[in-house]
Amino acid sequence: MKIEEYLETLPENILSGEDVQLPEKSFREIFKFVGLGKNDVFYHLGCGNEKGIEIAIKEFNVKKAVGIDNNSEKIQDARVHLKERNLQGQLICSNIEDSDISEASVILFWFTDENIINKMMEKFETLKPETKIITIWGPLPDCLPDKVNFPYIINKTPLKRAENMQEQLLSIFGVKCIDFVTAWEFAERYTKSIGTPEIRNDRFLTIIQTLMIWINAKKLGVACGEEIPESIQTYIKLMKMNFDIDFEHLLNE
Repeated sequence: MKIEEYLETLPENILSGEDVQLPEKSFREIFKFVGLGKNDVFYHLGCGNEKGIEIAIKEFNVKKAVGIDNNSEKIQDARVHLKERNLQGQLICSNIEDSDISEASVILFWFTDENIINKMMEKFETLKPETKIITIWGPLPDCLPDKVNFPYIINKTPLKRAENMQEQLLSIFGVKCIDFVTAWEFAERYTKSIGTPEIRNDRFLTIIQTLMIWINAKKLGVACGEEIPESIQTYIKLMKMNFDIDFEHLLNE
C-alpha cells in the first residue's frame, strides 16, 4: 500500500494529533531550552491534558500558565487535576484561532493543519515584541528561527522572514542541502525527543521519518545531488518488501 494509505489506517485522532500528548521529559527539555521562568506568561495552544501547565507552574515558577484546547472533556479533566494539586493554572475550552493570546510571553504551538497555522500566523504577527513561539519539528511558515535545538524551534516576534527555502533549511538543519545522514540524524532526534519509554517501534518510525524528510527535500529542490542515495533506495525497498508500504510513487510526483 502507498504510505498515504498506511497512514489512513491509523486512528483519525492520532493523525489529527488530538490524542498525541508530549511526554513530561519533552516539556522539561522545551522549557529549559526556551528559558522559561518566573516572569513569563506561558500559553500552551492545544494543551490536551494539564501536564505542561503543571510543570510550567511547579518546576519553572511561571507568573501565569494558560492552556487552550477545544476538547471540553479533556479541559474538564485537566481542571480537576490542577485543582487536586492546588495549582492555579488557567484552562480554556476554545478554538485557538478564536482565543486572545496577546499577554503571552512564551507560546507552545504544535499543529500541522495548514488552515490553523495560517490563521495563527496572523495572530502571531500582532504579538508584543520578544514573544517566543515554540514549534516542534517544523518551523513557522517562511520564517527564520531565532534558536534551534531540533526538533524544538523558537521564533521571536517580530518574525523574521526567510528569503528562500535554502536559507530556512540552513537555519534549521545547519546544512545547505539534505543527504541521507542528515535526514536520519534529525528523524532520530525527533523520535527520541517526542517518544515515550513504552515505544517499541522507534526504529520503524525513524525510517519512515527519514524517508519523508529526504523525499520532501528532493521535491523542494534542497536534496544533495540529483541521484537517489543508495541508503534511501535500500530503505524504500525494505519498507516495500517487509511491510508492504510503498514510497516509490512519491519520487515520481
